This record gives sequence, structure tokens and C-alpha cells, in this order.
Amino acid sequence: MSEASVAVHADAGLLAQAVAARFVVKLLDAQAERGQASVVLTGGRIAAAVYRAVATLPARDAVDWSRVDVWWGDERFLPAGDPERNETQARAALLDAVPLDPARVHPMPASDGPAGPDPEEAAARYAAELAAAARPGTAELPHFDVLMLGVGEDGHVASVFPEHPVHYESRPVSAVRGSPKPPPVRTTLTLPTINTAEEVWLVASGADKARAVGMALAGAGPVQLPAAGVHGVSRTLWLLDRPAAADVPARLRSLR
Repeated sequence: MSEASVAVHADAGLLAQAVAARFVVKLLDAQAERGQASVVLTGGRIAAAVYRAVATLPARDAVDWSRVDVWWGDERFLPAGDPERNETQARAALLDAVPLDPARVHPMPASDGPAGPDPEEAAARYAAELAAAARPGTAELPHFDVLMLGVGEDGHVASVFPEHPVHYESRPVSAVRGSPKPPPVRTTLTLPTINTAEEVWLVASGADKARAVGMALAGAGPVQLPAAGVHGVSRTLWLLDRPAAADVPARLRSLR
């Protein structure tokens, strides 16, 4: 398990720019090493700002986007194209602006998709898609170079909420019913799946995230605070603005 490191930026705008720059560098490094890159995206305001920042970076054109696999950490179980879907947000902010191979973009099933209105079937289909992208005979999951997560005010990550039954799931992907944050039905990667990523980045902005961030870095229990239970295989990176970092011990901060 990697130890967490923390980078703090002055405000949300600078945070988004910094994460965008890291993101492009990570893609380039992965392609230099393996010939391709695989990322897991998240949703939310700061994530959308990061994606928009990536789209404006001149260095984005150094990435071979046709050799990037795009996955999602969780999704609201809504019809395709619904503005509340993380996929819709990511496409509008970045994905439609870069020359991705459509076959390598892997959105979670929509409620009007082939799985129909059954989130359990949608989760099973996404697990099967992950397994199909894994190296034959070696794993049930593909390699994830970087997996990005937002952090909720309650400490949730993806759609794993505090003390919710999904926390105990061992399957790669789970349906979520009764989400405390609307909409109530979702699909999500489970914590064991999230923790297979080479790097996990937790991105948080705003004073309303400070308590959850501080508690997670202080060693809170992962059932009560799921953000405390995620880590990358080689790196766990908390990327924060100053308001979100207000409760982070000074010894852990790297100010930018």
C-alpha cells in the first residue's frame, strides 16, 4: 500500500490547472512505458474544471489519444445523454474535443441501455467489460494508470457512501440503491477495484470538504469514511485547494 502525499494549491482554479498538467504528464509517461494509457474518470464540479483545463493545454496534443482507454469510477443510473451523468459531463468538457478511439471509451451502462432498467445487470455488464480488457489469464481487471476520485462532504468516493452496504462488496462493480445523495440508483467500482490502480488521485476543492479530508488523512475508519480506505498501488495523491486542506496537518502539506 502506498503512503499518501498531499499537494495544496491556492484556489480551485489553480488546482484544476495543476491536476490537468499532472494528468497529461501521466498519460505521456504511461504511453512511453507501455505504449498505451488507461484512466478512470470521476464526476463533479472540480473534475469538470480539470477536464476543461486539459482541453486547453497545448501539451494535450502530445498525447496519442487513440491509445488511451477511458473508464469511469461510478455513474448515475440515468438515461444516456442525461446532463447529470458523469459520462455526459466528461464528454462535453474534454472527450469530444480529443481524437479518442470510440472502442476504447467505456462508459457505465445507462438506464435505457442494453442492460435495461436493472442496475445489477448494468454492474454485471461493466464487470464483464473490465474483465474483457484485462490481460488474458492474468486478472479480471485491466491496468489502471491513474484513477481520479472526488471526495464528498461525507467522505464518500465514487458511489461508495459511509456505512452503505456497497462498502462490503467484493465484486468489481456494484449497483447502488438508496444512495443518500440523489439520484438514489447508481453503479460504482468497489473499493477493492479502486485499490488496484497504479495511482489514485483524490481531488477536493472547497471548505465543505475540509472535515472529510482532514479525517481521512488522520486515519479515520474506511467504513465510516470511505475516502480513508482508498489507495494506489504505487501512489496515493491528495490534490487540494487551501480551503479543502484547512484541517490537514501542516507536516503533510506540500504548498504550491
